[in-house]
Amino acid sequence: MKKLNSQPANGLHGTLTVPGDKSISHRGLIFGAISQGTTTLTNFLPADDCLSTLGAMQALGVQIDREATTVQIIGRGLHGLTASHHPLDMGNAGTATRLLAGLLAGQPFDSTLIGDDSLSQRPMERVRQPLATMGAKLDLVNGHLPMNIHGQRLHAANYQMTVASAQVKSALILAALQADHPSTIIEKLPTRDHTERLLQAFGGEIATAADGKTITVQPQPNLRGQDVTVPGDLSSAAFFLTAASIVPGSRVRLHNVGLNPTRTGLLTVLQRMGGDVTITPTASTGEPFGDVTVAATELKPITLTAADIPAVIDELPLVALLAATANGVSRISGAGELRVKETDRIATIVTELRKLGVAIEERPDGFVIDGRPAWHVQTSQLDSHGDHRIGMMMAIAALRLQIPLTLANSSAISISYPNFFHDLQQLLPATEVLA
Repeated sequence: MKKLNSQPANGLHGTLTVPGDKSISHRGLIFGAISQGTTTLTNFLPADDCLSTLGAMQALGVQIDREATTVQIIGRGLHGLTASHHPLDMGNAGTATRLLAGLLAGQPFDSTLIGDDSLSQRPMERVRQPLATMGAKLDLVNGHLPMNIHGQRLHAANYQMTVASAQVKSALILAALQADHPSTIIEKLPTRDHTERLLQAFGGEIATAADGKTITVQPQPNLRGQDVTVPGDLSSAAFFLTAASIVPGSRVRLHNVGLNPTRTGLLTVLQRMGGDVTITPTASTGEPFGDVTVAATELKPITLTAADIPAVIDELPLVALLAATANGVSRISGAGELRVKETDRIATIVTELRKLGVAIEERPDGFVIDGRPAWHVQTSQLDSHGDHRIGMMMAIAALRLQIPLTLANSSAISISYPNFFHDLQQLLPATEVLA
């Protein structure tokens, strides 16, 4: 049971450099592995999910050496992977599982992907079915892991996606690299484009049409190893940006975070809610990044619909928390995807915020939240439900209260941010840091 920090008397203050982006760390490992030559990832995220991907690529015959946050990958080329001698244990890494499904579907050997209890409950039919249109053969158990992949030659496809999912899109792109002719993927809504950017950086040919949703992938590229600097993860920075917005007296700067426009949804939400946000771009190496400064201010309510969701899908727990402090009623809809994350995030967000007395109503695909009533804590025992983002959200929510609170299952936070509590304490006055 983790004891949480209470509201600091004068708010949060300081500058942080958050860990490397999880999405880019996953993809950097994969593209480095299927390229010729050496790839070096700097500011790699050594969290549980990314280490699952690293271990899987090593099991597929790739030499990978890691020292802290620097990773060197000796690529084997698109057709140089070898069969693993045992099932690939993906832990809790849903992104890696779906991406590897696309990669391994076109390899000349069979593979099996397994995961922990949480990952084994997440839907995989959504990736099996589109890959099947390219000739992939994947077997599931009632739509879930374990996934048996019978690698074989793939053919081109013109596929219109039925869900807005960067993971499924990326699986299709990795499969399309191994097809016989160019493939076209049409997104339901534009989603994060890290896979497209990295593929181009490694020498692949991929084009996105003017509509932002139609992607054409050229097959059989000759990818070359690259030096990749992974920007700070905006999804990790988002917790501190939220804290600075809702804890009175706060002002926090996040240094060198990724500013990919497909990932800045929370910044857009904050600005729409009247947040005090300053963005200072500093560089771009394929992925733009810069500094973001946020200060506490009174927030306005917001309405989000399905078109807004892809750019903020991972940050929706924090959007709910922001809405719980806003001066009015916020409505979030079109977020049914939250039902099939590490937990049913709609249900767990409602359960945990109600413990703090938040006026939140559960809807099938979102919430209605009235931020005007004062919070009245119902119980001091909060729970992550084994979901890293729920755990961190509740740790931030506790900063609004002067009542001591505890968090069960706090170890889940290491899935994406092992040093979260350490970094949080860097923004607190020394007298308010927990032992």
